[in-house]
Amino acid sequence: MESKSSRQRNPEGLDISELLPTGFSDSTSDRGIVCLGWAPQPEILAHPAIGGCLLHSGWGSIIESLSYGHPQKLMPMVADQGLNAKLLFEKGNGFQVQSNEDGAHNQDSIAMSLRFVIADQEGQHLRFRAAEMQTIFANQDLHDNYTEEFVEFIFNHKKR
Repeated sequence: MESKSSRQRNPEGLDISELLPTGFSDSTSDRGIVCLGWAPQPEILAHPAIGGCLLHSGWGSIIESLSYGHPQKLMPMVADQGLNAKLLFEKGNGFQVQSNEDGAHNQDSIAMSLRFVIADQEGQHLRFRAAEMQTIFANQDLHDNYTEEFVEFIFNHKKR
């Protein structure tokens, strides 16, 4: 069976390891992992060292992050992401990274949001809220019941 990493769409003839500086893998081998193919995202998100997620605020990423109970740093880029970020911020489920007048984010605003959500006492409410949301978003029985109730509603209210 073909692995995900071998199916990754890289430019033809490009060895992705060539993009790294010489000696990078060796110099980082004692303190991390360099993943050149597909990363095992569920295992990464489930790791207890993950202190939160920096998201573009797409709905799929939001659901995934909440399913693992991670506080969210929201950095919307396009489309519905701005509305999603605003909703989460207003409901106390995320912290929006401040942007410049042109909509760009700089390293200082990103670093500040990371500290606020992961480490600062003022961000504690976001960490508690993320844990509360995990009980809802990770509950498969709850989701199964929603689906069953929706199908039952449609069946009972169809036009005759």
